[in-house]
Amino acid sequence: MTTAPWHAQLDAPFPVTAEHRAFFRKNGYIKLKQVLSPQLIEHYRQEISRQVIALNTNTAPMEKRNLYQNAFLQVMNLWTKSDFVREFVFSKRLAQIAADLMECRGVRLYHDQALYKEPGGGITPWHADQFYWPLDTDKTVTVWIPLQATPLELGPLAYSAGSHNFNSVGRDIEISAESEQKLSKALLESGLPLDETPFDIGEVGYHLGWTFHRAAANVSDRPREVMTIIYHDMDAKVLTPKYKAHESDLRAWLPGCEPGELAASPLNPVLWQR
Repeated sequence: MTTAPWHAQLDAPFPVTAEHRAFFRKNGYIKLKQVLSPQLIEHYRQEISRQVIALNTNTAPMEKRNLYQNAFLQVMNLWTKSDFVREFVFSKRLAQIAADLMECRGVRLYHDQALYKEPGGGITPWHADQFYWPLDTDKTVTVWIPLQATPLELGPLAYSAGSHNFNSVGRDIEISAESEQKLSKALLESGLPLDETPFDIGEVGYHLGWTFHRAAANVSDRPREVMTIIYHDMDAKVLTPKYKAHESDLRAWLPGCEPGELAASPLNPVLWQR
């Protein structure tokens, strides 16, 4: 595979404006159009999809899966399996946007994950990602990159605007039927706006670790293919685990790191810094 022509686009600076930063600060997420070209996305989509097919272990029929398994096929740290995917994950452009939105001097990779919602795949329940992460900072962010245009019938990511400051319910619940039930009610009663608009090809979404989000079911006849990259402030340290989820994430994504130390294992390279 020839990848050289795409390097310039993956690493070119993106103009994050004061308006972008203000919107992100207020709402805990932002959707940005034309971050990547349709041609570049298709170029890398093929290899990402090949890796998902090869590495996926969620092969039970839909009717025999639990709610989480029914939501999507999830394959993590593809960058360690494919040098081709590594080029995409290590994009300086995507990492620079993350650092600029969080207003920090640089970002490390926490991990990547492909999230493929199959035809007939169910909802992704309301949740906040940072429940799982043993990091001592709120400066964590995920970029959600659809690998195709994503209309409502495919189940695009939906955000509860401003919910990164909502801490009365949901910060101690893993993604589950319980999180969907409790947060659906609590976020509705809070009056926080819901953004569940489609994604164009080349449009990406960034959301903070404490921003609550969900996705509807895929009611189409084709898969919803998405790649995500999670970043944390390059100066973040490891938190003493509070939940079992923290313990498992510490082992998986921060191997060898101890509480109080810099969250900087060999799996967490700096992807961009000023």
